[in-house]
Amino acid sequence: MERKSQMEKTSPTRLTGELVSRRGLLAGGLVAAGGGALLATSASGQTAHSAHGATAPGLASADSAAKAHGAHGSMMTVGEVDPQTNGFDPHDMLTDWETGTVERTADGRTLRTFDITAEDKDIEIAPGVMFPAWTYNGRVPGPTLRAREGDRIRVNFRNYGSHPHSLHFHGIHSARMDGIPGTPGMVDPGGEFTYEFDARPFGCHLYHCHNVPLRRHMHKGMYGAFIIDPDPDRHPEHAEVARSRLLGTPENAGWQEMVMVSNAFDTNFDEENEFYAVNTVAHAFAKKPIKILRSKPVRIYLVNVLEFDPINSFHLHANFFNYFNQGTTLTPTLQTVDLITQCQAERGILEFSFAEHEPGLYMFHPHQTEFTELGWMGMFDVVESLS
Repeated sequence: MERKSQMEKTSPTRLTGELVSRRGLLAGGLVAAGGGALLATSASGQTAHSAHGATAPGLASADSAAKAHGAHGSMMTVGEVDPQTNGFDPHDMLTDWETGTVERTADGRTLRTFDITAEDKDIEIAPGVMFPAWTYNGRVPGPTLRAREGDRIRVNFRNYGSHPHSLHFHGIHSARMDGIPGTPGMVDPGGEFTYEFDARPFGCHLYHCHNVPLRRHMHKGMYGAFIIDPDPDRHPEHAEVARSRLLGTPENAGWQEMVMVSNAFDTNFDEENEFYAVNTVAHAFAKKPIKILRSKPVRIYLVNVLEFDPINSFHLHANFFNYFNQGTTLTPTLQTVDLITQCQAERGILEFSFAEHEPGLYMFHPHQTEFTELGWMGMFDVVESLS
């Protein structure tokens, strides 16, 4: 086991002077972190807020329904995390596609350039619970990079952090672009490196730091989604499906797309997680449900980066979905399922519709109840209109 830093020996999560394990949290039925986050015994603290602290338009009814629903037994963190202070909003992350700067090369190809920095940053993962993260572009997860199959990708990486870091992309590239120890892409503090490769294969991928100890760099927040849209011209037999995944096309505009990165946080550094989430903030999508138009299908790019737990899962209530494992096919690898499992770094695309459902709140969560009750749970608020 690696030698832990003094900062990591000091636990921000204590209960009556003892380190709190995740199982201790469940047994006690509460979360204590500087007194800032408690698992609610009532539905108080579930009022939905916008990024500016005001009640989000149209969420009052959903909030009332969430209170009536009980939100998984009202086991919820109390209070709100301010996205402006954090520097990122888990709701904005759902559709915040980073498409880079685009230009044409001399041979007519598309060159797509991204700029990514590594930096140390304290982030709030639950109300009153701060975590000393290592971030890409000041956020956890890092920006969702999105490109088109066949694009030339250029990523300018600068390391402003306190440890050597890299970018390892799940995709096809040369050895020197792999971002592992011993390659030029492992960057010391203050250094920089430019990664360059072709965007292939299409699918739902990810990138992360590959320095050792890998479990620490992953857990501290160094990961993000990497989506490569299929080029319809390369897949004439499934051109319509490919166009529906290609950002910017009319077919793609007919879908409600979002990216969800499942993660967790070991706040006392005992290699057991105390908080679980999608897009970092515990219970974010339970307190403020995700608006879904009943008339439009839904596509979720789901990435699992959970550390210290071997398996994660996704379960959709009252509905079923088609699943594209890794997203590298244009036909589903699983059809009509309501639950899938993922190990770390596994990812895929979920497609489903609420067209035949009544409006209302529909829950989603992992089917590990421990994860659900410690923050990884949310609601889709299915509505007739967004107005």
